[in-house]
Amino acid sequence: MSTVRLTTAQALVRFLAAQYTERDGERHRLIAATWGIFGHGNVAGIGQALVEDRTRMPFHQGRNEQATVHAAVGYARQSNRLSAHAVTTSIGPGATNLVTGAALATIDHLPVLLLPGDTFATRPADPVLQQLQLPYAGDVSVNDCLRPVSVYFDRVGRPEALVPAALEAARVLADPAATGAVTLALPQDVQAEAYDWPEEFFAERTWRVRRPRPDAAELDAAVRAVRAAERPLVVAGGGVRYSGAEDALRALAERAGLPVATTQAGKGVLPYDHPCDVGGVGHTGTETADALARTADLVIGVGTRYTDFTTASGTLFPEGARFLNLNVTGFDAHKQAALPLVADAREALTALTAALDGHRAREPEEWAAAKRDWQRRVDAAYAAPDEDARPTQAQVLGALDTLVDARDILINAAGSLPGDLHKLWRPRSADQYHVEYGYSCMGYEIPAAIGVLLAAPGRPVWALVGDGTYLMNPTEIVTAVQERLPLRLVVLQNHGYASIGGLSEAVGAERYGTDYRYRDADGGFTGPPLPVDLGANAASLGMRVLRPRTVRDLREALKEARAATVPTCVYVETETPDTVSGPPPAPAWWDVPVAETATRKAAVEAREEYDRHVTARRRHL
Repeated sequence: MSTVRLTTAQALVRFLAAQYTERDGERHRLIAATWGIFGHGNVAGIGQALVEDRTRMPFHQGRNEQATVHAAVGYARQSNRLSAHAVTTSIGPGATNLVTGAALATIDHLPVLLLPGDTFATRPADPVLQQLQLPYAGDVSVNDCLRPVSVYFDRVGRPEALVPAALEAARVLADPAATGAVTLALPQDVQAEAYDWPEEFFAERTWRVRRPRPDAAELDAAVRAVRAAERPLVVAGGGVRYSGAEDALRALAERAGLPVATTQAGKGVLPYDHPCDVGGVGHTGTETADALARTADLVIGVGTRYTDFTTASGTLFPEGARFLNLNVTGFDAHKQAALPLVADAREALTALTAALDGHRAREPEEWAAAKRDWQRRVDAAYAAPDEDARPTQAQVLGALDTLVDARDILINAAGSLPGDLHKLWRPRSADQYHVEYGYSCMGYEIPAAIGVLLAAPGRPVWALVGDGTYLMNPTEIVTAVQERLPLRLVVLQNHGYASIGGLSEAVGAERYGTDYRYRDADGGFTGPPLPVDLGANAASLGMRVLRPRTVRDLREALKEARAATVPTCVYVETETPDTVSGPPPAPAWWDVPVAETATRKAAVEAREEYDRHVTARRRHL
């Protein structure tokens, strides 16, 4: 057997550069690039290997380890999970900074390969710098924090152990039912150790992304359920998009006469003006979709996890409703005591459409009037009667709505914007709406936008962030500048955590600690907003910054930003009415427990309201 003498790190980089995925005859690099921040624990191993193989493995320099994972996740989502990025870090804090990003990737079923440095396998000194020492376990390092948030974890304690570990990591990354964060912890001495590797290890290898077809008996049961239903409703999630099943969903909806409501991850799988699209569903959904959900006798979930926002914490769907779930994972297919149809979303939808053989359950006229009424409410939220006034958050979205086309991509994750977007935004293409709401991680938007720009060069990409999110993680602006990526950043300044402020008020916590104001001696927060200028901060990091003051200015600034070829920030102070943003209120409940006993009137009243809602919760068995 022919061998090649390389260090473990060199072997890993060369192996990753030769891995591909294939689906429907299209081939993609499994690991298209590596992100990293170098320190002791990876600079002499992975860092040196990336220098040697920089023509095979592109490298992106990050500023915060959590942010590099977010960038990799943004790339993977835009690539429909067919291509991913790796992230390398030093040992210690560099490695533990990965945990939040890893949790996000695993919760959202998005592939990312994590390569944290680890302490010495040979233990020449104990402890080394940044090593965690536990008196009861000598084989534990801080990287073990990544175990519960990884779908696969291995510590490569010997060079030869890399062969099975790397193969298993690649397999999991390419598996649509099992993908998420994959971690290979790499002791720093093992990274630099040389070994004679079999040449076959570095041969090009293609991992076929499966499209499992539905079981015949499950399909038959699904057909009977749809035929028997009088008021069926489809709830489409992110699995539709990752399967590339938009056309198959459209065909089923049109032929069988099915209304399609969407989760945050599924929004856009049908364009907003399609007759069968009824908008977002759940706590942040539309009145149209939620009214249909409250009367549905069969809920057909396609690629959804049924989070509490989708089900309105178990209060949305009526008692007696049955569920049929099309999902590539058996775990999600069985939720809500559903009839499972475990299969790839495109394959399952295609088979179901054919088996229904022309059956038609409903007609779009049933919900057309409600949909038109909802669009009028959207128009009202977007409208700006006074062009010379400061815009509300909804009016910012309205100004952007008039500007974009199907090429534009919007990215958001946390605060009040996800709710406004889910209710109001009108997606023009299947991949325009990119709201990360599985983990709803503040600080996701800017680095994720960079990942999307790398996956979709030439398309306008907008990162929409509030002031709270911006303060969490602005560092990757420098990366956008370094990479010459035309990131379009819209920062909405409302001087506080507006979303949580509204929630705080609703649960009797009186908005305490949610505004950016000076601290009083008695622990209160009063006075004018803090003199914080986030636009100046963005400019100091290398962005071009536009500062619209009015709705009229805003329209011109957004137009200018869309045409820009350099990273550009639109920094706008928004009006902060009591409703935070001005759109219709949430049409369904969300369970946030309220203090069962309290002395303050606000909390007592909030508990009474909570007790009224919680009685409507149902378990569908």
